[in-house]
Amino acid sequence: MMLDLAEHQGTGYIALKDIAQRQNISKKYLEQIIPILNHTNILQTNRGYQGGYRLARTPDKYTVGEILRITEGSLSPVACLEQDPNQCARCGECPTLPVWQGLEQVIKQYLDGITLQDILDQQKERFTNDYVI
Repeated sequence: MMLDLAEHQGTGYIALKDIAQRQNISKKYLEQIIPILNHTNILQTNRGYQGGYRLARTPDKYTVGEILRITEGSLSPVACLEQDPNQCARCGECPTLPVWQGLEQVIKQYLDGITLQDILDQQKERFTNDYVI
């Protein structure tokens, strides 16, 4: 949904039915995501005729990590890393904790390093270089 809004950012407000149709996603599913996104002010909403949704910022200002944290809650590979400081009674003696901390760091760095604009640019490049003779 966010990528569709980024791709069509210059066309004004986008109706959920249009996103659902283009992305082959249920409109009801999108209706469940909208309240989560609206509470974070990453979307602008316009009601009524010609209403819909659009990004509140430019696509280069949204990271995949930010969007996943909003919609999924946490990027942590294990539950004990979801709280800071770690509340697990075994965290001081857990032999695998450094492994999970390292994985969490890699996940965060990777996903926070990709913006919606990066995905749009990659998609454009992929289709631009798709020559058929």
